Amino acid sequence: MLGPDEVDKKIVQLLEEDSRRSFNEISKKLKLSESAIRKRIVSLQDRGIIRKFTIRVDPSKLGTNSVSIVGIDAGPTKLLEVAAKLCEIEEVKSVATSTGDHMIMTEIWAKDGRELTRVISEKIGTIEGVTKICPAMILERFKE
Repeated sequence: MLGPDEVDKKIVQLLEEDSRRSFNEISKKLKLSESAIRKRIVSLQDRGIIRKFTIRVDPSKLGTNSVSIVGIDAGPTKLLEVAAKLCEIEEVKSVATSTGDHMIMTEIWAKDGRELTRVISEKIGTIEGVTKICPAMILERFKE
């Protein structure tokens, strides 16, 4: 299977900037026909390069004032089971296994520090296999 060419990469870049861009707008920017852009985007989806179209939310505008990156360690035999359980928690917005200081890295959105404490102690801390939880508050984002 062929990887993306330079045109595909430009299409992806334009969609990363604004996934609501129309085929027509992209075709004008890249000086290609709308049908060519449509076919390329479908191909990018079929090849799994574009997995989904989504939105980026400002959590503070939703009343979420406590965003935290939380490193979690688990017993080696429980790692994947713990990661799957974390995916079920509403406040946990992302879950990834990792190397480095922690086995699992998560991003948690909470209304405030008290709610974050509740999520960590009552929801994450009670998962069988969790051995360590290390939260770090996000103060300000400079790039997403």
